[in-house]
Amino acid sequence: MRYEIILSPEAVQDLKLLDAYQRTKIKDLIEVHLRHEPTKTSKSRIKRLRGLRHPQYRLKIDDFRIFYDLERNRVEILSIILKSKAAEWLKKVGESI
Repeated sequence: MRYEIILSPEAVQDLKLLDAYQRTKIKDLIEVHLRHEPTKTSKSRIKRLRGLRHPQYRLKIDDFRIFYDLERNRVEILSIILKSKAAEWLKKVGESI
């Protein structure tokens, strides 16, 4: 199944702040990992976030964390942030079950 990938306004802004190399790498890996199997969890890349209704998943790419939700055949990327700021972002934005 092919998923539609939607970037939130915050995620678009996050991408604009990155240099061209990082932006290209992140876009390419989002395509590889989220286009067809966004729920395929692994120890190193994709993780289902426990205890949270929103965001549902996290994709790890180098020092960046991509948080996203799934809705039917859509992947909505909520934010692309540095690992060092991920916990703070989740406290602010995350919605518990």
